[in-house]
Amino acid sequence: MKFRVDRRIRFADVDPAGIVFYPRYFEMINACVEDWFETALGYGFDAMIVKGHHAVPLAQIEVAFKAPSRLDDELVFELALREIGRSSFKLAITASHDDTIRMSAKAVLVYIDKDKHAPVRIPEILRAKMSAYLESE
Repeated sequence: MKFRVDRRIRFADVDPAGIVFYPRYFEMINACVEDWFETALGYGFDAMIVKGHHAVPLAQIEVAFKAPSRLDDELVFELALREIGRSSFKLAITASHDDTIRMSAKAVLVYIDKDKHAPVRIPEILRAKMSAYLESE
């Protein structure tokens, strides 16, 4: 199963050429991950980071920009879990418009104790919820 969220490209997302300025995709990727935690996993960043003692910083990312996105394009972001380890997990995220992939990313995030800045085991209840999104490549 994939998590899906829609996002319209806004004026602040584009450069003078009228296409998405590539660093904005990193913000959109993070927003997709944040939405996944909040909506699908029931463990939003407020509960996890602000009120809690954990975080999920990005450890590695590889992005391919396949086609330009423009102002007012409606992008569909899809997120799938590719692998889950003791404290880290790998995600595949795509952004598409009219069934054309515009951007694809492979990301590794780490579940950490935010006070110690050290990886910790992903809790079993969270692991179970995440596993619903596990798909092979």
